[in-house]
Amino acid sequence: MNINTEKNKRQNSNLPKAVKSKNQKVSLSTLIQRTIIYAILVIISIVILTPIVWIVLSSFNSGTNIFSSSLMPKDPTIIHYKELFTKTDFPIWYKNTLKIATINMFLSIMLTTLSAYAFSRFKFKGRKQGLMAMMILQMFPGFLAMTAIYILLNKLGLLNSHWGLILVYAGGQIPYNTWLCKGFFDGIPRSLDEAAKIDGASNMTIFVKVILPLARPIITLVALTNFMAPWFDFILPQIILRSAEKKTLAMGLFFWVQKQQNTQFTRFAAAAILVAIPITLLFVYLQKHIVEGLSSGATKG
Repeated sequence: MNINTEKNKRQNSNLPKAVKSKNQKVSLSTLIQRTIIYAILVIISIVILTPIVWIVLSSFNSGTNIFSSSLMPKDPTIIHYKELFTKTDFPIWYKNTLKIATINMFLSIMLTTLSAYAFSRFKFKGRKQGLMAMMILQMFPGFLAMTAIYILLNKLGLLNSHWGLILVYAGGQIPYNTWLCKGFFDGIPRSLDEAAKIDGASNMTIFVKVILPLARPIITLVALTNFMAPWFDFILPQIILRSAEKKTLAMGLFFWVQKQQNTQFTRFAAAAILVAIPITLLFVYLQKHIVEGLSSGATKG
């Protein structure tokens, strides 16, 4: 052992100086690259987290407007959170938004998975044209359909109705999410379908008991994205909803702040925190399934 160790030391000492210098340069360049990468990540983190920290701390300020609030509250208070439930229509807006988001989530999952399953597993006339049409529809922004949506809902008597808003949300997400789910379904072996058919399973049984359990990651992604959309959307509720008791959170908070002329910023900050908490917790809890579903749906098929 001692002989081998001394031999290795001699071999290392006999290495050319050029090789040693090259190794030092490589390690130095790697260190510089990592330092730059970490510096960029730290800067991005500061840029992202600063507004979040500021809005959280502002909600505990004793002042009322944006100019009287400070980054570190001098007299922290939770009075603004209490006022949301006692002096405003925040509970009504929250209930309306939760209702719309939940129904939209389940309806979107049903429409998307059924459409994706049909395009993934069956061959029928117009299949290619249907897929192409959905792809083309994704190229146009939703704002182009605002006038048509308003006229259509007016003809159907669904203006100032939560169901009108839900149908617009659920129908508008079909093209993109159908393509996403189809890509995931294409990656599920067809041999599973064939084995189930040999056992006498129908297409609906295969869909419910074979495809859906295996497609949990992509379904989780679709569910979360469709649950989140109504919480932050302002344009569609503004067009469709009219009465005060029908307002969603985004719509209600905007008009509330506008009415108060920005003199209740700290109360608005408290409302923003209460809106963000459930969505953030749900996103963190389902993050693994979201990443897996998004990457699988984008690469398979």
